[in-house]
Amino acid sequence: MGPIPLQRDNVHRPAAAGHRNDPRPVARTSLPGIPLTPSAARGFVRAALADWTGLGVPAAVGFSDRLADDAVTVANELVTNAVVHAGTTVELLLRLEDASESEPAALVMEVTDHHPARAVRGEGTASGSGAAPLPDPAEYGRGLQLVATLAESWGITYRTGLKTVWARLSVDDWSGAPGPSAEAAVRHGLRAAEILAPASRRIERDDADWDSRAALSFLAEASDLLAGQLDEDLVAAIAGQLLVPRLADWCAIWLESEGAGPGAEPRLARVWHSDETGTEHLRTVLEKEPLRLPGGAGTGPVPVPWPGDDTGDGPGGTGPEAVRVRGDGAGPLPGGRDGAALAYRITAGGRPLGTVLVGREGVPRVPDDVASLIEDFVRRVGLAVGAARAYTRQATISRILQRGLLPSKVAEIPGVTSALVYEPGDDGVVGGDFYDIFPCPGDRWCFVLGDVQGSGPEAAVVTGLARPWLRLLSREGFGVGKVLDRLNRLLLDDAMEAAEAAALMVAAAGGQQILDGSQSRFLSLLYGEMVPLPGGGVRCTVASAGHPLPLLLSPDGSVRPAAEPQVLLGVVEDVAYESQSFDLAPGESLLCVTDGVTERRSGPAMFDDGDGLARALAGCAGLSAEGIADRIKRAVHDFAERPPDDDLALLVLRAD
Repeated sequence: MGPIPLQRDNVHRPAAAGHRNDPRPVARTSLPGIPLTPSAARGFVRAALADWTGLGVPAAVGFSDRLADDAVTVANELVTNAVVHAGTTVELLLRLEDASESEPAALVMEVTDHHPARAVRGEGTASGSGAAPLPDPAEYGRGLQLVATLAESWGITYRTGLKTVWARLSVDDWSGAPGPSAEAAVRHGLRAAEILAPASRRIERDDADWDSRAALSFLAEASDLLAGQLDEDLVAAIAGQLLVPRLADWCAIWLESEGAGPGAEPRLARVWHSDETGTEHLRTVLEKEPLRLPGGAGTGPVPVPWPGDDTGDGPGGTGPEAVRVRGDGAGPLPGGRDGAALAYRITAGGRPLGTVLVGREGVPRVPDDVASLIEDFVRRVGLAVGAARAYTRQATISRILQRGLLPSKVAEIPGVTSALVYEPGDDGVVGGDFYDIFPCPGDRWCFVLGDVQGSGPEAAVVTGLARPWLRLLSREGFGVGKVLDRLNRLLLDDAMEAAEAAALMVAAAGGQQILDGSQSRFLSLLYGEMVPLPGGGVRCTVASAGHPLPLLLSPDGSVRPAAEPQVLLGVVEDVAYESQSFDLAPGESLLCVTDGVTERRSGPAMFDDGDGLARALAGCAGLSAEGIADRIKRAVHDFAERPPDDDLALLVLRAD
């Protein structure tokens, strides 16, 4: 998996009336909930600070390497917490606030996830008004203690469906003068070093504490953290952090390769050790030979030799030594220690998915209650891995369908510059939006922007048939209205049933819920054709069937609809669609969008409320087709804090 591509938007907001005329820079990005996200967040923070410094923003004068390092550390801790404990898309926002009479200039960082139920818990208190309690560092790590030490203040804000953890870092504290005293700086550094220092490797645990209530609480927390994870490697990472050091001193997780033939080697997905210095040594020992359990082993604990035990077959052995613990407490641990090791098979739906190996140092055996608790935990890991693989299969099918349903490139219309933006919704299934531009006989050029009801394989079937039908009907010489008439009848025809049956088979293969094949096949469509004019510009004929109306932008900034609303395709059988014709003069632009643009939501408000799209387009006068497309796309993204959750498609056609 390569690095995460980031789109960084720097926004300079003018100061409100009565305040100094300094800009208030804001940088934001949206990141997926995967293991690479903290690294991407660190790079994003450094890049944003460098941008502001290069732009000469007044408040950035106080920036220093120390502030950058602290900001990167805080971002790493907050984003890591969001990825591990929420597992959702993470929004990272940086805001630079100017100094006031009561407060110095500050860098404010906000990390937002979409799992507000995962509250920060623990004892202790963070600094700053509204700050949340700190968790026990021996149990949950030192991330929030580090944030509390480096930040001037921090806290948590809850909104509907969202949780935002914010931290405020004073910029003036890092400027040359005035600054903190040398003694204060030393105390600050020692405190941070104390938090970052590794804990003692030996963990003092009391197995008697694992009564039924504590075990149920642990399993409930584990289920909550694992549920909804869509990446099996992230499932393995979370599982390792839950097992160590609560239940074991170290663990290793192997995952079977999906679709691999018999005899294929499992891959070592995760190695986790309570002593960080022992992780790589343990991995080296375990990579020599993958752990293999006997064929008759079930989901219960299987005692195995200690890693590095050169007196037995080792963890990958197949003889009797591979399924027993030596009476003298097993063999030497890497580094000279010994203990007891247990292996568990990961299964889902009766299918083996991998193996979990856990070890406890300095003990002859793992208590039965703890072994049973780990067995219950591994069952939950199996369910999470199975769900992640089902999602991956579905996403793979969707990507294949998407590539086949959309044109690899669109045609160029003589005398017209086109710009296209297409962003499918990030839900792992094929979207319902589609587009096309293609030539037709008679010096005609046709363009299409459509939106099929729903998503997934059922929508893919309609898209996969509608686009070639449109091309066929257009090239047969039918007018714009007649093309929609015939496409409407085809959508209502019983011949679609065979295609829908194929869609249901694809859905079943991807683990997706199978819907009733008799459902309606609604399709909103904007279809038009262009004919170049001798004196420049084009003659345009369009029809809109239940689709957002196209908007015509004149060079003076005036905007007007270029079509009349008509009924959706696939709803009414006896309907005659009509088209409208007009000249697209040089310098004029036609904007076509799907409802992912017009119905973009921010709370109860939508982007197109009060002709919001027309107002945004009016400000694009004089821009190129690419400039208009980029401006509208940015306006749609900036309309709400959350990323768009629907397919977004827009097409700009500008007469040269």
